Amino acid sequence: QDESLIYKMGEEIARQCRRLGIHVNFAPDADINNNILNPIIGSRAFGDDRETVTRKSLLYMNGLQDGHVLATAKHFPGHGNTDADSHLTLPTVRSDSAQLDSTELYPFRALIDSGVGSMMVAHLSVPALDTILYNPSTLSKKIVTGLLRDKMNFKGIIFTDALNMKGVSTCYKPGVLDKLALLSGNDVLLYS
Repeated sequence: QDESLIYKMGEEIARQCRRLGIHVNFAPDADINNNILNPIIGSRAFGDDRETVTRKSLLYMNGLQDGHVLATAKHFPGHGNTDADSHLTLPTVRSDSAQLDSTELYPFRALIDSGVGSMMVAHLSVPALDTILYNPSTLSKKIVTGLLRDKMNFKGIIFTDALNMKGVSTCYKPGVLDKLALLSGNDVLLYS
């Protein structure tokens, strides 16, 4: 519960990353683990309360970035309120717009306002944000460009989550998938 240790951990991870020549860390996990049936986020999240998750994510981000390693907030727009694993299938976030805005997006907004350098977009179906049925958030221009870039004013680097995950890889053939990920506004494609 000594939250100063989270900042120190971020600094130490940054130090070790720099020694290895690593300049980006895909952390912190800013998901709010608010669905007890979630099979993947679990202990990767800082908890199920938006204030706790936000505070601890900010400490981790600041430790990394003060240590000269780019932090990456993930899994935008929030993978906590799902009951499926995006490594295996496309999870659906059933929250309405108001809940998304007040809960899932809350830590991401705070991280953006505090200067997080990069963001990782998750493979999620989010009907409240994009009405195209089963359109992964990674491939959604409404979510990546419309929400993250334009509405939330994010200026940093946008990474996809791994494109070999079943949550997105079963939707389109390689090449088509990559093209759609770029057209939606992602800057860097992981596992292209």
